Amino acid sequence: MKVAFVGLGRMGSAMARNLLHGGHQVTVYNRTRSKGEQLAGEGAQVANSPADAARDCEVAVTMLADDGAVEEAVFGDGGLISGLKAGAIHISSSTISTNLARRLAAEHAKHGQHYLSAPVFGRPEAAAAKTLLVVAAGDAADIEHCRPVFDSIGRQTFIAGAEPWQANAVKLCGNFMIASMIEAFGEAFATLRKANVAPHLFLDVMNALFASPVYANYGRIIAEEKFDPAGFALKLGFKDVRLVLETANECTAPMPLASLVRDHFLSAIALGQGDSDWSSLARVAARNAGL
Repeated sequence: MKVAFVGLGRMGSAMARNLLHGGHQVTVYNRTRSKGEQLAGEGAQVANSPADAARDCEVAVTMLADDGAVEEAVFGDGGLISGLKAGAIHISSSTISTNLARRLAAEHAKHGQHYLSAPVFGRPEAAAAKTLLVVAAGDAADIEHCRPVFDSIGRQTFIAGAEPWQANAVKLCGNFMIASMIEAFGEAFATLRKANVAPHLFLDVMNALFASPVYANYGRIIAEEKFDPAGFALKLGFKDVRLVLETANECTAPMPLASLVRDHFLSAIALGQGDSDWSSLARVAARNAGL
């Protein structure tokens, strides 16, 4: 399949590389051209703009940081929407607002193009290992057509619904669940440290209780306080909790815990942790405990 890939951060680079290894013809674009050139040696073509990358493709994937970056890549000068041919499919794997997902679906439809939301769960190491979880939503026929793309980047694909924005709602609520777990670990570890109980002992108990790789991974990072370099920046976690609250407001569904976690993210950013891993949210609970 001819695939355009826009956005070559740690996640995007790994996903594009797995598409190449999966036998797809991949054209890449990134604002920093050198990141694209790193994949040229593995068979990728390097484009000068999102439109150039998308011009002859069947599917274009965007993996970008936030709504603003996606809007610029799609609607800006040399944007994806101006290069994508009629009938081609834009897959947004970015964690974006449900509002932007609806706008993308509408604007692509006006141009005779198709749109799917397919955000992913997993950190950069999971992207590299092709063990991401893909959550897709949109037209059923488009999803089936894109199965080879999803299978090349992840271990399992879930279908959230017929409206693309539904996949974004799943992704935002999932990130809220992870952020809530980080908050819970931070509070528990702060109490246990003051009780002179080793955090790793508690982590072993929790791993036996929940048997979750997410608990094991984040629990270890927090117990060892290895927050840099970031696998997922705290400022992006703050963005996601803010967006899930916007979605909750659209759906008239109170999320009081999300409001608490949002405030703690804001506190962490105010104290200079924005570029550290989002698991460093645990430092807020530690500071509140006088540690």
